[in-house]
Amino acid sequence: MQPRFGPAFQDELAALLEWRRDVRHFRRDPLDEDTVAELLATAQLAPSVGNSQPWRFVRVRSAELREELALHADAEVARAGLSLSKDRRAAYSALKLHGMREAGEVIAVFCDEATVSGSGLGAATMPESRRYSVVLAIHTLWLAARAKGLGLGWVSVVVPEYVESVLGVAPDWRFVALLCLGHPLEPDDTPELERRGWQSRLDWRTNVSER
Repeated sequence: MQPRFGPAFQDELAALLEWRRDVRHFRRDPLDEDTVAELLATAQLAPSVGNSQPWRFVRVRSAELREELALHADAEVARAGLSLSKDRRAAYSALKLHGMREAGEVIAVFCDEATVSGSGLGAATMPESRRYSVVLAIHTLWLAARAKGLGLGWVSVVVPEYVESVLGVAPDWRFVALLCLGHPLEPDDTPELERRGWQSRLDWRTNVSER
């Protein structure tokens, strides 16, 4: 029988969406293996074009590889800061843009552009829909983690080709995201970038138009 999602569940779902944060500050507590496995299994429930399920999760377990990626991100953060105005640079330098050294888990996410699953259905005219599917899997993982009291942070200050090379993935895998997963240092219902005056949440009407 199809479940019924009543008002109480709807309120909890709204709270979950509100409390989903891009977390950069983590405690160093390790994550239980069963928890990680459950979260990745939940991500597998995400929708995908042609049911191709093109997401590929690579758990970065090596301390050496994790540090190499962290150093790379640090260098890219510094390089990106040079392009900002003097006033903006001060605000930028106060931000923490990744938690790879503290998070219990670091996961690189790729899209398998050569997957045979789904037989190409829905991707003939828009092959990029495979990568959109990967993003949906990431968001599913994000919400599932938040529901368990965990935090997830998306590290975008990296060069895709560098990550692909360092992790030695298959030639047809394309980098989508580098994720930090773990116990938040201080959970908060307000995005850090908003708290620090970088960018506030836009009113939803701003992003809606009619034709």
